[in-house]
Amino acid sequence: MGKILVTAALPYANGRVHLGHLAGAYLPADVYVRWRRLKGDDVVFVCGSDEHGVPITLNAIKRGCSPQEVVDEYHPANGAAFAAAGVQFDIWSRTSSPEHHALSQQFFTRLHEQGFIDKREIQQLYSEQSKMFLPDRYVEGTCPRCGNTDARGDQCDACGGTYEVTELKNPRCALPGDTSKPVLKSTAHWFLLLDKFQKPLEAYVAAHGESSAAPWRLNSLRGSEGWLKMGLRARCITRDTEWGVQIPLGNEDVSGKRLYVWFDAPIGYVTFTQQLFAQRGNPGGWKDYWQNPDCPIYNFIGKDNIPFHCITWPAMQLGANGKVPPGERPYSLATNVVANEFLNFGADKFSKSKGNLIEIGWFVERFGAEALRYYLTAIAPEDNDSTFTWSDFAHRYNGELADVWGNFVHRTLTFTHKYFEGMVPEGAPAGETEAKLRAEVAAARAESAASLDGFRFKAALGRVLDAARAGNRYFDERAPWKQRKDDLAACGTTIRVCLETVAGLALALRPFLPDSSAKILGAFGLDGAAAHKAGSANQDAAALVKPGTALAQPEVPFKKIEEKDLPAEKA
Repeated sequence: MGKILVTAALPYANGRVHLGHLAGAYLPADVYVRWRRLKGDDVVFVCGSDEHGVPITLNAIKRGCSPQEVVDEYHPANGAAFAAAGVQFDIWSRTSSPEHHALSQQFFTRLHEQGFIDKREIQQLYSEQSKMFLPDRYVEGTCPRCGNTDARGDQCDACGGTYEVTELKNPRCALPGDTSKPVLKSTAHWFLLLDKFQKPLEAYVAAHGESSAAPWRLNSLRGSEGWLKMGLRARCITRDTEWGVQIPLGNEDVSGKRLYVWFDAPIGYVTFTQQLFAQRGNPGGWKDYWQNPDCPIYNFIGKDNIPFHCITWPAMQLGANGKVPPGERPYSLATNVVANEFLNFGADKFSKSKGNLIEIGWFVERFGAEALRYYLTAIAPEDNDSTFTWSDFAHRYNGELADVWGNFVHRTLTFTHKYFEGMVPEGAPAGETEAKLRAEVAAARAESAASLDGFRFKAALGRVLDAARAGNRYFDERAPWKQRKDDLAACGTTIRVCLETVAGLALALRPFLPDSSAKILGAFGLDGAAAHKAGSANQDAAALVKPGTALAQPEVPFKKIEEKDLPAEKA
């Protein structure tokens, strides 16, 4: 049983998480964690709220409250939303904790003492009207990369480009009520000298190329290669704000300045792991995951976070590793950075700041977690952006999950109860047709498993649905409603093989549809705990379907969604 660490990008606690977030990082991470645990691995899954940064202070300004009030509202709400969708973190923590502030300052100090951070006087945008410097999202304007006129101060949602706020063209103040044109003024800030890590980062990225043993997705790989090809430059890691981690330089004037949120945010992965093991009564246990070369680390993120996870965070780790205290080991860098593209809402992007979103909790309350998990995996934006529409959701839920998988389960169990007293029939010896269906189910489980290992969750789910379609075709071709009148033994064989198919595919669907799969497997006498037990990825379905096994009363696994239940496309 191997150790594995899985992280999911920390969402800002400036609003409620939405379907774009879930599809981009958290659902695929949860599916992967469940899969590796079924294989018997010891997996730690950490996440939490990113509670610093301009999005939060902007929200506080607009609402006329403190940043602390904002994060105290959204941190528990977002944790509950993820839980409602079946995403089960081992810890859901927050970057405003004292432990996180202390570790972030330790990283800064290690890097600073080795000369990887220096202080520079720079020109920064300033509002004469609000009498303050304007970092990051306090400014909007035209992207210097693609020309998008609604780009944020440090990052463009249209092209995914990142840049310094002073590179933004035609800047305008994003503060409510501030109509002044930003001007440049001098201010002091601290920079992480990324250029000093050019060579080691080139080697790190090359080690995860397409032909490597642990290849990254092409978006992570190409994005990283592009940054390295341009040549890394020093990046500012402090901001003019009163909200965030204090800069640990007591001998310098750091008033009104804090560490940049993208410096401290990835450190949260380490902090949360430390907190988890402290809660478990094993304070040093985190080292077996973060400082263990035999423990792979998988980062699940959206594509807008690629440069931070593939360039900045590894550089911070490499720098910190140069000053490892006695008794410690170096930090391990990510084995794989699994980045998804964007999930769009119709023709627009999901966006908290623009209010263009579908909240996770709202969706689950109306349609259920399993419907959400199925659809977002079926249209997962793994290689390209994908689009959510209400009509497509209803079409695929009804036509695939309900009509293909749900129908096959229900018709098989219902027939068993109606004509075989709810017990697995013995039947006659299986023939060539039965052998083909059994081979199809075995192949589907094996190919789905291979896709899961390769982070191809959409393909893994689709392969299981293909086998369910084959099960329905077999049921129709064998026509057990006719067989029972002419050859009850042959009918028994048909139903027994269909029951084997139900059990086998329910086993395969556990990472994607944990609740419904557990209920279906419960019909065969496998309780919820056993249905999710470690070491059962290759569990034999036939062992659950022995002749004479009593089956629970069937229920309709997935009820159809009526058109009247759907919101308007742009509601």
